[in-house]
Amino acid sequence: MALTMSTNQALLDAQLELWHNTFGYIKSMALKSALDLRIADAIHSLGGGATLPQVVAAVKLHPSKIPCLRRLMRVLAATGVLSADQSPSGGGEPVYALTPVSRLLVGSSQNLAPFTAMILHPSFVAPFLELGTWFQNELPEPCVLKHTHGLTLWEHAGRDATFDALVNDSMVSDSQFIMDIAIKECPGAFQGISSLVDVGGGLGAAAQAISKEFPGVKCSVLDLDHVVAKAPSDSGVQYIAGDMFESVPPADAIFFKWVLHDWGKEDCVKILKNCKKAIPPREDGGKVIIIDIVVEDGSSNLKHTETQALFDLYMTLVNGMERDEQEWKSIFFQAGFSDYKISQVLGARSIIEVYP
Repeated sequence: MALTMSTNQALLDAQLELWHNTFGYIKSMALKSALDLRIADAIHSLGGGATLPQVVAAVKLHPSKIPCLRRLMRVLAATGVLSADQSPSGGGEPVYALTPVSRLLVGSSQNLAPFTAMILHPSFVAPFLELGTWFQNELPEPCVLKHTHGLTLWEHAGRDATFDALVNDSMVSDSQFIMDIAIKECPGAFQGISSLVDVGGGLGAAAQAISKEFPGVKCSVLDLDHVVAKAPSDSGVQYIAGDMFESVPPADAIFFKWVLHDWGKEDCVKILKNCKKAIPPREDGGKVIIIDIVVEDGSSNLKHTETQALFDLYMTLVNGMERDEQEWKSIFFQAGFSDYKISQVLGARSIIEVYP
């Protein structure tokens, strides 16, 4: 009898885990709904706490949707996007408040709403509905995004101004968030240099952050023509239209934030060889600075491990990949570099300094 109960419990636990993974996309879509409805902004404007009727009034929903909103709020609370505490005055309705997660979706600084909106945009979600079909194609094949939409990410951005703005705004929000932390946690990476080129730096948020903190460093951004054409004119950063596969402008340091993971090994080696030509020797301050994921095996932080694994699969969108230390090392040495240093100070990401 005890064995049967144990077996049944194991089956039920397995079913629960299966359901938890199967319905995982509902968590993402609930978060997208919260962004679309600006629920976090509404709660923030109400002083950081609000009852359901207050949220309904703030986001201007039709009264018929109140019961459905209650269910959405329950999911947001269960997944840690919001907190829900019983109202001190009673009445049965909880008071919803922001958590550290939802505080990243409001305000003017460290606001990751644009990045989250890009990840959850239908253009980026739809390709994963065809991931199984994509895997059945023989190599080489188009990336998952082109498999679905007929265009690569960069082709789409070059032809569609709205899509381009979605991507650029998301990268700006991520740069504003992560660069403040990177400069505080690893200032030595940016010290001892007089010039820096941010390759693939978009609208220049990362370069602007470096320039502001280290005014003695002349910062430039290298990106494609259509990106540079939309760059701000009063940022204090120079913008250069070009192609990193052709050449990289000379500087003491070349900087990449979330760029190299977009490309395969051969492309990364080619890009880094161009960087090596552009920088001085190590004793004169020459180096490449990379912000990217360094996949860790056997991390005790399960959420950290899962997030890195999810990001790695996500990069099939552009035929990119996340790499462990040995994979990065192989690229660096094949490109002609002699040494590197990894600083794991950015959560799931790291700062890598690569020396000629």
